[in-house]
Amino acid sequence: MGMTLPNPLQPDDRTVRWWVWAVLISNIGIVLTGALVRLTGSGLGCPTWPKCTDESFVPHKELGVNGAIEFGNRLLTYVLIAVAIAAFVAIWRWSSTSTSLRQHMAAIALGIPFQGVIGGITVRTDLNPWVVALHLVLSMVLIAASVWLLMRVSGTRIGALRDPVVLLTYGLTWVVVYLGTVVTGSGPHAGDAQAPRNGLDPQAWSHIHAWAVYALVAATLLAIWRLRGTPAGRAALALLGVEVAQGVIGFVQYFNDLPIALVAAHMIGAAVLVATATHLLLADKQRSPELVDHDR
Repeated sequence: MGMTLPNPLQPDDRTVRWWVWAVLISNIGIVLTGALVRLTGSGLGCPTWPKCTDESFVPHKELGVNGAIEFGNRLLTYVLIAVAIAAFVAIWRWSSTSTSLRQHMAAIALGIPFQGVIGGITVRTDLNPWVVALHLVLSMVLIAASVWLLMRVSGTRIGALRDPVVLLTYGLTWVVVYLGTVVTGSGPHAGDAQAPRNGLDPQAWSHIHAWAVYALVAATLLAIWRLRGTPAGRAALALLGVEVAQGVIGFVQYFNDLPIALVAAHMIGAAVLVATATHLLLADKQRSPELVDHDR
């Protein structure tokens, strides 16, 4: 028997959480498929946008496997849109909903096709590395927004930030992610043999990226110490675990000429890093249950 999806037209608490989890997971998943497009040299498998070719919306056999991979990634955007619409319907009809929750989900739902447009611009600019970087960062923003929404529909009461070290940690997370895109834009995996590179020294920027990672780990360790014994402290420990795993993958891939499997794992790790850091930020902002939640 096949799995029956929770009905967004008759949502209870579990159904709403299920669909928001689906939004989060699907946004992380498309980071992986986008990575595979680039790592297999399929970035221009469909050489134009919004059509695949000037004559057709779908790839023809002459485009080969690269065309199929790029077109498949484009189709996944529609899957994300469908999941986001279902989540929006569930939140809209939920008995515990609010205007701000509906607006939050609507922003995520609208961000997905906007992200598709940015993807089209990357193709139109022949995979300009700075546009490709923006494409990835926008995916990370959608992941962060999805974590925030998931915590809200799960009953987390979010108030004022308590610890400036957590804010520093969160800011450094985004610095690390962006510097990672700069390193990628200078490296060999361009998405197509003819795609331009950003012209920066990949070795030098790899070291700059690594120093930012060291700063992030140091800030996370300080957050763990300052928040020990609290839910935010446990969230900081989880973030440290992701950072260590990412660091190991990063060093191994760097000293082994960037094998495709490890680069793909590193990109998924970046998505998990943003999700975990966002969880830490919001866990530190969590208020005690007796306070009124003005976000709901």
